[in-house]
Amino acid sequence: MAVITSGVQYSGKWNLQTQGQALGAGKWPGFSPAAPGELWVWGLNNNGQLGLGNTTYAYSSPVQVGALTTWLDVASGYVHSFGLASNGTLWGMGDNRFGQLGDGTTTKKSSPTQVGALTDWSKVAGAHWSTSAIKTDGTLWSWGYNSRGQLGDGTTTQRTSPVQIGSLTTWYKISAGGYHILATKTDGTLWLWGYNNLGQLGDGSVTQRNSPIQLGALTTWLDVAAGLYGSYALKTDGTLWGWGDNRSGQLGQGNTSGNSSPVQVGALTTWSEIFAGNYYIFATKTDGALWSWGNNGNGQLGQGNTTNYSSPVQLGALTTWGAVAGGNGQARGTISGALYTWGAGAQGQLGDGTTNQRSSPVQLGALNRWAVLSKGSDTYSCLAIIQAS
Repeated sequence: MAVITSGVQYSGKWNLQTQGQALGAGKWPGFSPAAPGELWVWGLNNNGQLGLGNTTYAYSSPVQVGALTTWLDVASGYVHSFGLASNGTLWGMGDNRFGQLGDGTTTKKSSPTQVGALTDWSKVAGAHWSTSAIKTDGTLWSWGYNSRGQLGDGTTTQRTSPVQIGSLTTWYKISAGGYHILATKTDGTLWLWGYNNLGQLGDGSVTQRNSPIQLGALTTWLDVAAGLYGSYALKTDGTLWGWGDNRSGQLGQGNTSGNSSPVQVGALTTWSEIFAGNYYIFATKTDGALWSWGNNGNGQLGQGNTTNYSSPVQLGALTTWGAVAGGNGQARGTISGALYTWGAGAQGQLGDGTTNQRSSPVQLGALNRWAVLSKGSDTYSCLAIIQAS
């Protein structure tokens, strides 16, 4: 049976949704319930990654990209970005020195540029200088920088156009870190590839992998989030796991010791969704509460201070958090469609018209139609979709 999401068809197995019902709140990681809308951007733009037709260093307030109201999803790499339209077309902008925009060139683009002519893209994730995406038929594709094997095609060869990874049609969810990738399949298995210097691939080693490797034999992985050098995953039983870099306590173990194999974050079985910044993590529980931990040097954990936390700490008392996204020292989240930002602001990434740092969430404007936030663990640029009124 197919899932139709605003005109983009995804053929996935229902078993993950059935297993995930225990997570509550109607959230099925990997499926976006948002309707298409307008694309708004702010933050760093030194490579044209905001898609505004220029390379003005930064924007400290949201600016609309064009007039289209058909944007469905957004993703950010280090200095490049992508937007997915409701007709299944994929558009890239920004730095392209390694071909990470997938248009067959290495020329920087400051306006959205379509990746080929296909209309069957479903999900996209931006790594440091590479991009990975899943099509509606469940196939996996990647392009850009590849010296760490992060494209997963068995080589370390740079690609300026999308190349298919294997021949499988069962890829389900994808997340990109700095130079490593996490992905789940529709059978609930978890796969990783790329850089592994700090054990972020979770296979007990620090060996780079140029092709996807399966993490164990479990078929109960539901959601994934990649930090810069760390990895995090949620199981269908509501447990949360992390591995890799832990220099700021981002594995949530109460210490700063890294692990090259998965370790559980506490003993709770009520985790619902996970979101990664570069060295910090956010996660929601089934009651809608938001928790954060890891590096907090810019107040990006939203706790009203700049103290690192090596164990999860609840952010405020609200239980109505929706979309959440991290980046390089800053974070964003929605509550009933209203957008809040906090953390580093030197490149205007808080969108409040200043370059101030804020250690607690501050509402951005008065709109309550913010729907989708760009994910990118090491970005200073922010993209978001406002549902059309």
